[in-house]
Amino acid sequence: MLKKKKILVILGGISKERAISIDTGLSCIKALKKLKYKIIKFDPKFSPITDIKKNKADIIFNALHGKGGEDGTIQSFFEYIGLPYTHSGPVSSMLAMNKYFSKKIFIKNKIITPKYFYLNKINFSNVDLKKEIKKNKLKFPIVLKPNQEGSSIGVNICKNYNLLNRSFRKLRKKYDDLIFENYIPGKEIQVANIGNNAIGAIELQPKRKFYDYDAKYKKSSKTEHIMPADISKKKYKEVLKISEKAYKILKCKGIARCDFRFYKDKFYLLEVNTQPGMTSLSLVPEIAAYKNISFTKLVKWMVNNASLNR
Repeated sequence: MLKKKKILVILGGISKERAISIDTGLSCIKALKKLKYKIIKFDPKFSPITDIKKNKADIIFNALHGKGGEDGTIQSFFEYIGLPYTHSGPVSSMLAMNKYFSKKIFIKNKIITPKYFYLNKINFSNVDLKKEIKKNKLKFPIVLKPNQEGSSIGVNICKNYNLLNRSFRKLRKKYDDLIFENYIPGKEIQVANIGNNAIGAIELQPKRKFYDYDAKYKKSSKTEHIMPADISKKKYKEVLKISEKAYKILKCKGIARCDFRFYKDKFYLLEVNTQPGMTSLSLVPEIAAYKNISFTKLVKWMVNNASLNR
């Protein structure tokens, strides 16, 4: 009976991550077709979201990325129209996407995250950056990034004050709020969560300066993926445990991905991604495959996990 369900795959949209969202959506549609579901493709760039209801779908498969798609906005609409959907709900999506909120929650729950400070447009014009850096005990290099973007969009690693000031002037024109945080060297480790279980940790060795947009999505960037991550068994278990804790405290649902830096025997949680990519280069499917969970099996799990009141 379940296989006859009609699934609306929402993809594309108007965020800066539109291209990745289309990739994710098309990869998932391929798997859903294998599973014999009836598919409706829905792109909010071309149709108002109020049209979703007209399609009479049983379940919404959320393949959106970025602003509007993973910040609680679209999730609130799914709840409002009463259609079961995949991934996290409105509140956890909003908290995870907003780095300032999630960092506060990590610190409160004794999860290590890089030292930081937050600025919004109210204090952009009168801020004394040097003072803020000193007050918050930040050291160069400093990472400057938008508070609510994904896929490393707008991230700048600044080696000195001049570069930081230049990046700040550029970003303040585009964004309403920004995060300044200590750059943590060391290993880039990412963990896949499927429901309450962290299933594995992968290590990334980008050939580029850091694991940025191109390193994530372009084969030509030749980022090396080491699965499982090259850390001790004890540390491997530890990072899975931290990921499960982060997933739980943010009240995530469905799949998620936790992004860490591992330096001097400590894991620094950078962020939790509630709409991780599901493309051929994406990490959650790669980690799942290592655990003998095929892409199709993963997509099937996501559909079965869909619900309301997330």
